[in-house]
This record gives sequence, structure tokens and C-alpha cells, in this order.
Amino acid sequence: MAVNKEIHYQSITNLQNFRATFGEMIFKAAKRMIIILLGLIIFLVIATFLYMRQEKFGQAPSGKRLELIRQSPNYRDGNFQNVHFTPTLTEGYRMTGVMFDFLFTKFPRQKPVDTIPSVKTDLLHLPADSNILVWFGHSSYFMQIDGKRFLVDPVFSGNASPIPGTNKSFKGTDIYTPADMPPIDYLLMTHDHYDHLDYETIIALKDKVKTVICGLGVGEHFEYWGYPSEKIIEKDWNESIALDDGFTIYTAPARHFSGRGFTRNNTLWLSFILQTPTLKIYMGGDSGYDTHFAEIGKKYGPFDLAILDNGQYNVAWQAIHALPEEVLKAAADLKAKRLFPVHSSKFKLAQHPWDEPLKKITELNKGNIPLVTPIIGQSVYLDDNAQVFTEWWKGID
Repeated sequence: MAVNKEIHYQSITNLQNFRATFGEMIFKAAKRMIIILLGLIIFLVIATFLYMRQEKFGQAPSGKRLELIRQSPNYRDGNFQNVHFTPTLTEGYRMTGVMFDFLFTKFPRQKPVDTIPSVKTDLLHLPADSNILVWFGHSSYFMQIDGKRFLVDPVFSGNASPIPGTNKSFKGTDIYTPADMPPIDYLLMTHDHYDHLDYETIIALKDKVKTVICGLGVGEHFEYWGYPSEKIIEKDWNESIALDDGFTIYTAPARHFSGRGFTRNNTLWLSFILQTPTLKIYMGGDSGYDTHFAEIGKKYGPFDLAILDNGQYNVAWQAIHALPEEVLKAAADLKAKRLFPVHSSKFKLAQHPWDEPLKKITELNKGNIPLVTPIIGQSVYLDDNAQVFTEWWKGID
């Protein structure tokens, strides 16, 4: 019996020793994992910090520019604010769900398999007396009006992200480069997001641009990138700039946001009204639907052409990108004679099929307002309200 008890006690002791040893092993393994995880997090933080020190991220407003910003009636609590409350996400949607869809859910036909059609108009040798608009896809376009040349939100780098290769342009949409641009009288920037303010393009255009017109704070990026301060005009909403005899630009609100790093809304987003000796054009930038369209229409309308954001929308972020039916409503509010829907056909920034924006707005419009829907590079004759455009997106997979 004594032997059996000794064996029993020894078994219990061995089991206790095993449990202690196993527990110690688990503890050490967990400790190693925590150390590795913390090390990885620290590495990622440092790597992100160093990566974001690149010039392409621009620079936050400071000094006299920041003092001027703080005097704006649209700048409150350390940020620029929209006219009305503008939620990041529509009520009922959660960021976790949106991020899950972005990372893991596959939506059909977000990118075209086929090449997007285009033509190459020679911008360097346009007739001096022609009033022409040429679209480069997304929200980039060139205008020659009454002898002046305007370039709006140009993106020629083939990428809508600060990380190379992460949001590449669709096949066929990059037929233009900065070298194809003539001297530009006025470069207009609606806001500083990467799909509108493209560092590589802006650097390449530096010697061709005579004047930059942008919202408050955006000029800091341009100065940081080597543009002389005397070339930059920064404005708040509801201001005017007399450009030349018969040319005036008015700045107006948009319902959106700004920012190139982790800081948001430290620069101003806006829309433009361009009054020339013969034409009046509204350039809406990026905007959700709101009362500002009717107010602008009442004050400045009617417009010969309204250029409005119609693409990369989602009900989840409806407040900052209008849905097609809202784009048509905005055009009516503006009293536009013709509507040019942009912000599509070059980059995938939303979940809808790549051709849905143009297809849907055409169906909803039912011919009520003439739609300007050129292929990339095609000449749009601004004096010809009867110009006909094909539904070029049909039959492209």
C-alpha cells in the first residue's frame, strides 16, 4: 500500500510539474507573440510616418496662411465646415461594414475589361478662336474659351492614390500627359484629394502654369512644391476674381471634405463659376446634393454648361457624392442649359459598375436636359448646344 501511495503521489507531482512547465511554455510563447506584434505595430507606425514625409503628401497650412484661414466664417472648431451638417456615413451605415465591403466583398464590373475608347486632340495647335472643352476622364478637363486656357483638376500620373499602383487608371484613359498641355493661363483646383490634386502632374506642369486658383489652404501644397506665391490665388467661398476684360471667376460652396494625410478639412473645397465674354460655366468639383445648387442658380444662373460630380457614389456616403438622380436635380437647380457629368470612367473609387454613372443618368434624364458625354480626348464645342454625343460606354465590358 505504501508503494502504491508513493507512486500515486509521484504521479500527482509529475502532473503538477508538467502543468507548470506547459503553463510556462504558453506564457513565454504568448509573451513572444506580444513582443512580435508590438514590434510590428511600431515598425508600421515608423514606416508610415517616414513614408508620409514624402513631398507628394503636401504640407498643412501654417503662418500667415493659417491666420487667414482662421478668419474664415466657414472655419470653426479647427476645421472647415460644410454649409449644413454632413455626416461621413449615411444614417444606418457603419464604418466597419463599409470597410468590410471595401476589403473583402467583390462587386461586379467595377473595372472595365476592355480598353476605354479615346481620341487625341492636338491641344498645342487649337485654332485661337475656338471655344473647346476636352475631357481627360474622371474630373480632369481642359477648356479654351475666348482666347484663355483653363485646366481643371488634372491627373496624368495614372494613379488616384499616394501609394503607387494601388488605384491605377483604366486601360485607355491615359493618352494625355503634361507634355501635351499648352501654356495654361489658369489652373483651377477644386480641392486637394489625390484624384484631383496629383503631385506628379502638378510638378510636371510647373513651368506651363501662369496662375493657380484654389481654396484657402491649398496654396500651401503648391508653395511647398515650388510654385511662386505670386502665382497662387486662394479664395474662400462667395468671393470673386477679376481675371481679364470680361473674365471673372466666382467661388462658391460644395458639400464635400478635404485632406491628404490623417488630418481632414484643414483646406477648403469649393466650386467655381466662370464668366467669360460669351459663356457662363459652373464647375462643381466633388459635392453631395444640398441647397447651395439652388442658391447658385438663383444668383448666377442660367448656365451654358454645368459640370457636375456623377460617379464614385454610394448611398452610404450620399452626403459627399451625389447620386445620379440628385445630379439631375442639381442641374435643374442651377438652370443649366447643358449638363456634363464627370467623376467617372477612369478610376475605381466606389462599388458600382464602372459604366453605371453614365448609363443611369442617361436613363433617368430621359432627354430632359442635353447631356455632354464625350469620349476621352474628344472636342466638345462649347458654342454648339446641338452637338450630339454617342453613348460610347455601351458594349464595353
